[in-house]
Amino acid sequence: MKKPNYGNWIPKTLMYCLWGGTAAFVALWLLFTFVWHLPLFKGLFLLPALLSAAMSLYMQLCRHAFSFDGGGIMADIHKALLSHLSWDGRGSLIDIGCGSGALAILCGKTWPGANITGIDYWSREWNYAKEQCEENAHIEALSHITFCQGDAASLPFADESFDAAVSNFVFHEVRTQPDKGKVVREALRVVKKGGPFAFHDLFEQKQIYGNMETLIEELKAEGITEIHYLPHTENLDCIPWYIKAPWLLTGLGILYGVK
Repeated sequence: MKKPNYGNWIPKTLMYCLWGGTAAFVALWLLFTFVWHLPLFKGLFLLPALLSAAMSLYMQLCRHAFSFDGGGIMADIHKALLSHLSWDGRGSLIDIGCGSGALAILCGKTWPGANITGIDYWSREWNYAKEQCEENAHIEALSHITFCQGDAASLPFADESFDAAVSNFVFHEVRTQPDKGKVVREALRVVKKGGPFAFHDLFEQKQIYGNMETLIEELKAEGITEIHYLPHTENLDCIPWYIKAPWLLTGLGILYGVK
């Protein structure tokens, strides 16, 4: 039986680059050591070769940990996010930045009576595509999920189009809107009044979002009925210590509540 392809937050292209760089440094070290016999230069490439190999091995370990067929951290984070969405599954839900469709499909499994919409820009760097999402939903035998292309900074939906909304590690990637607070507001715009939402992103990184307390107070003043914030979700039990690196998972938070 064909298995769904949910990809990985550490793309293959990055691993190719890391291992390719390691191979290049090792090859240069071998040439200077055993072919050209230049001791000065062989030492110049030994340390980079060792460092590159160590980084490649580390990132390969992290890639396995994130994999749905490996450590399953991606799936566990999705489950943790949905645990903060207080919804009865009646009506429609949007997953903003659906990527490979993994979170949207989990929503479809969790609420089989709901209409689920996944939307994504599907930039090339992540190796995800609409066709991949649709194939994954087909493999999972879920017919109540639809996928469409769009920009999270300007969603192609009217105000209050959905009964609930989720998003996972997406808002900080939206390059068409530098003010990420506006991306959050755009996500809330399409949620019906009284509808729940749960957004997971790099909310603790002040260079991206500034002071979260300020953003939360602004959203309350703008009419959000109920809003909660769970900081530093990189400390969730499902995330091992070696993943909590500045270039992987750090400064995370879940913003959730009811519009």
